[in-house]
Amino acid sequence: MKKIKYLILPLIAVFAFTSCVDDDNDVLTVDAILGGLLDIDQGAIGYVVGNDGTYKVSGSVYQGRVQTNMVDIYKSFTTEMTTSNETLLASIPITNTTISEKGIFEYSFKYEDLIEGLNIDGTALPPMDSQLIIGDFWTLRFVSTTSEGNINFNANITKVSVGNRFAGTYKVIDSDYWRINVQSPGADWIGEERIIESVNASTYRHLGVGPFDPETIVTGFGLPVEESHLYFSITSSDELNYENVGNTTLLEVPYMSCVTNPDLFTNVPCGSTSNYVVRDDVNGRDLIYMTYGYLTPNSGPREFYEVLEKIVE
Repeated sequence: MKKIKYLILPLIAVFAFTSCVDDDNDVLTVDAILGGLLDIDQGAIGYVVGNDGTYKVSGSVYQGRVQTNMVDIYKSFTTEMTTSNETLLASIPITNTTISEKGIFEYSFKYEDLIEGLNIDGTALPPMDSQLIIGDFWTLRFVSTTSEGNINFNANITKVSVGNRFAGTYKVIDSDYWRINVQSPGADWIGEERIIESVNASTYRHLGVGPFDPETIVTGFGLPVEESHLYFSITSSDELNYENVGNTTLLEVPYMSCVTNPDLFTNVPCGSTSNYVVRDDVNGRDLIYMTYGYLTPNSGPREFYEVLEKIVE
């Protein structure tokens, strides 16, 4: 009989790679020995309406004494709180089964691949992506099969969100953070990734605040997840606008922008040197320059500056 197990990847992966104990007592690497551990490269993919593009999901599997020889990707679609049926998107053989090495997998797909076989309450998904709603998304779920026939449902998923051009995953290429007019030791979060999601046809949200990602804000600070979102729109002149798009607080205190509190941004760029986008129509590596902050009552301002470069697979 096939064994089915759920893998909590981050914890198990650490155990699998770091323990160095006797083979007979190596309880920490038991799941690596059994196989099926997946590492997914893309947690979020921005699907751009009207782009007719090709998208890619990829990852790797650590090969233990029992090798993983197949990865199945399942898809479902969610719109306005209603989720479709789930069907198989692709089955990918893993060709590298050498112990202690990684087997690499990837799959490229288009809109036609995402909608095939899916329906909402018996109605097929629209043949044209122009009929989708900003904020709709597909969920890609990953199932690995080992050479012994064990089936593993992996905890990590990939969310393919329907959005506009500037939605997607970005790399931080410049950053600064000043706390009450003193540059913070955490001013450098260059190299980290940030996600920009589409809320509707004209509004985006930036997940995370300065050097703090959403997980840190929720688990480390104990704040609601919505407090880790900064909302903005992009004007016809490619300028960022934070006003009247959903911002009232940030980390549960009043948010600041170069419009609401220009006099408090004394250490990071404001005015024409920030809060705009640069379009890359050749390679797709759009840039977003952002200045924002929050004001702690009876304390003082926190000023953040980021330059984000869109990651293109």
